[in-house]
Amino acid sequence: MRSLLRDAVALFEKNQISAVDAEILLAHVIGVSRKQLITSTFELPTEEIARVTEEFNGLVEQRLLGKPVQYITASAPFRYLELSVGEGVLIPRPETEILIDRVIGFLQSAKAKNPDDKEIKSIVDLGAGSGAISIAIATEAALKDIAVNVVAVEKSAEAAQWLNKNISKYELTTRVVIEDVSIALQGVKADVVAANPPYIPNHEKLPHEVIGFEPEMALRGGAVDGMDVPKQFIAAAARILKSGGYFIMEHHEQQSELVKNVMVDNFTNIQSISDLTGRDRFTSGIRI
Repeated sequence: MRSLLRDAVALFEKNQISAVDAEILLAHVIGVSRKQLITSTFELPTEEIARVTEEFNGLVEQRLLGKPVQYITASAPFRYLELSVGEGVLIPRPETEILIDRVIGFLQSAKAKNPDDKEIKSIVDLGAGSGAISIAIATEAALKDIAVNVVAVEKSAEAAQWLNKNISKYELTTRVVIEDVSIALQGVKADVVAANPPYIPNHEKLPHEVIGFEPEMALRGGAVDGMDVPKQFIAAAARILKSGGYFIMEHHEQQSELVKNVMVDNFTNIQSISDLTGRDRFTSGIRI
């Protein structure tokens, strides 16, 4: 197994692919965690070695062709979750985890200010995709004894299949609404709206493994500055939120001021939030 992994790592490094991907793929084929793979010794029967070798080499070939490792294994880690993903749904990114921290922080702060308030807080996730944001908020709020009711809005029926699968996996009561954000949840008022809209400008070049496999509808925000779709999400958040409600949205690193300019009519306490590399990747505000 070690020589099999070494050969794949060398091949991946030659093609500028992370060695970690080789470990993930081999662990997937054997049926263990990546941690178990790199810390344990495996003695497999001869016939099992043949199966693992053949299957692993096939997955390595898929990765060399650009297919994301998350699509190959049908699994993507996010926070404390392991989400099912595949073609038709955006792969959740680690930087989006910052958004979860901010929402949970807002909910904890609200509870601390009014500890006698037993009202269930309503959360709306616009453009829910795989359900990474919805499920992370629902599960982590429960761990902190914060009662929430989560609604996940996603217009792609294909992505919604993965969304429903992940919600079922974690046995949540999260409601799924398959509609465009511009018309979804008419008459609904929420305490929190979180959003990760398509925001990449149409002209911006993307890696082959992104544009060649992930749904373009979940990536592209429009011509020139990529703000066409984010503007729709901001308008939806303004419509859905209660006065005093919290809004946070992920966006392109070059869209911070553009997002603030759109939010200023309906939100106060507008703040830019940086990712771990110091880029302004999120903006939050309180509904007036």
